[in-house]
This record gives sequence, structure tokens and C-alpha cells, in this order.
Amino acid sequence: MMPSGMEELPDYCRQIESYLCRKNGGHLIRIVGPAFETVRGWASQGVPLKVAFQGIDRCVERASAKAGRRRPLRIEFCEADVLESFDAWRRAIGAGASRVSEDGTGTEEWGTTGRKGSLAAHISRSLSRLLVAKVDGDTPGFNGLIARVTSELDRLAENAKNARGEARARCIARLAELDAELMAAARKGVTATTADTLRREADSELAGFVGRMTAESRERARALAFDRLLRESLNLPVLSYE
Repeated sequence: MMPSGMEELPDYCRQIESYLCRKNGGHLIRIVGPAFETVRGWASQGVPLKVAFQGIDRCVERASAKAGRRRPLRIEFCEADVLESFDAWRRAIGAGASRVSEDGTGTEEWGTTGRKGSLAAHISRSLSRLLVAKVDGDTPGFNGLIARVTSELDRLAENAKNARGEARARCIARLAELDAELMAAARKGVTATTADTLRREADSELAGFVGRMTAESRERARALAFDRLLRESLNLPVLSYE
């Protein structure tokens, strides 16, 4: 399986190398030997370049936060962050759904696992991100919706600290409802030009996967990939807690 956009491996490696060079302040570290094997592994798994860049960003940010002078970062040190970003991306596009197996004889599950914090912490993080959402000032009704959702999240965060059983289930269900309402408004407010751009980007990201998906899974993945990119463009959090 090749990465997003079906890039050839040498080009994939060159782009990773160039990106890491920029993140290292212009210091070039060649992707050869063990580093090349690491990046080739990402390519064989179908890690889109954008997702690999996100993982590198996370690793660089964490390294930069440490006191003292930082040595140029090697790509091997980004492995865990890149794969974690890839795992999150697959969940975001519904890659846990069944796909056609490689031998064509049936279906198999992608299923991934991930860690998540407490319900209260999740709501607090979502609230913080929603406060800096990138919404145009003249977007009809969207700012009002964000203000209302923000206020409700504030209340839910407080209640979630000690929520158990049915109370916890109601809180989680309400988060899903708010998330659906927020995304419906985002889809309605996006311009046709921006929507077309996001759809093309979604198709590019999925290029290495759609051939092995069932038709139903493929359309679901496209819709989820579009929503994920729309969220990113507006800096909207995922309110649902699953």
C-alpha cells in the first residue's frame, strides 16, 4: 500500500526529509539506513504525508519545550508520534469498519486502539479549543451556536467530574448531540469553493485505502475525512466521547 496521493517512495522520503529539515531550523539529516527503513514502513502502511507531518510536529514541539539547547531531531525519534497520529487519523475516517481483504475472499477489520483521558478532561480540552475556533464574524448563527455550546460544555465539565452510571451516559449522549449540531452548522456554512478543496484533499488522503474498501465503507470514509478536514480548517474539537 502506498501513501496518500500514491506518491512513489523516493518522493515520499524526500518530502519527509525536507519537512524535518525545516523543523530542524535548516539542519539537514539524510533519511538513509535505519531512518529510511522507518519512513519506508510508514509508506507501506499508507501513512499520508500530512499525517506524518502532524506526528513530526508533535515530536518537535515536545522536544522544543525541554530546557537547554536542542540537537537536530532524527526522524526515528518521531516514530511513535507519527504512528499515533496515523492511528487517530484512521479512527477519524472510520477505518475500523470492514474492508475487502487483500486476497478478495472476504472482509477484515482495521480496528485500532487508543488512549483517552477522563470524561471531564475531554470536555475541558474541547471547551478550550472551541474558544479559539476559526469562525468568520459574519457567519449567520454559527457564532451564536458556539457561544451556546461553550456555555453547555462548561456545565457538563463540572457535572462530569463525579458522573457515574446513567448520569455519565446522559453526559456522553449529550456530547454526541452537540457534536452533530456543530458539524451540521459547519457543513451548512462552508463555501462551495472551500468544500470542493476539502473533498479533493480527502480523496487524496484516502487514495491508498479506497481500493480495499467496500463501496459502503468508501463513501463513509470520504464523508468522515471531509468532516475531519472541515474541523481542522475551523479548529473545531471532536465533542463526542467514544
